[in-house]
Amino acid sequence: MSDTSTRSDAAELLSEDFATVIGQTMGWPPMAGRTAAVLLLSAEPMTVQQLQDELSASAGSVSEMTRLLITNGVVRRFKAPGTRHFVYEWRPDAWAGCLQHQLHQTEQLRELAHRTERQGRALSEQQQRRLRDMAAYYDFMVARLGALLEDYRSGL
Repeated sequence: MSDTSTRSDAAELLSEDFATVIGQTMGWPPMAGRTAAVLLLSAEPMTVQQLQDELSASAGSVSEMTRLLITNGVVRRFKAPGTRHFVYEWRPDAWAGCLQHQLHQTEQLRELAHRTERQGRALSEQQQRRLRDMAAYYDFMVARLGALLEDYRSGL
């Protein structure tokens, strides 16, 4: 078995592992995990056509998966100088981007928790307690995730 074949087998195993684990953990379709793996391992930015070829996927599927990965902070889309087409690449700060996305989601949930806590003042004590608990939980999570992001970035 040649070195190229070994790397290809290793990349295929990683891609399938990403498809399964990321898909299940994040609630994403398996194709999102495969797309993440391809871009993570790619030495160069890739066009939609290259991603389609590599993944044996439609343009619509690639577009949807790259949009999901961009939203989650691990991939970026840009036009390379002198080109007409957008390309996609794994962000150099992908893990900070992922954590930033998690923080942003948690901040949105914290806002919801505080809004419902204010709006629920006429509810029963049990219901109000549950809303206070929700707000306290998201306050805690935002503080911790913000500190984690700062710590992670300072260690880069």
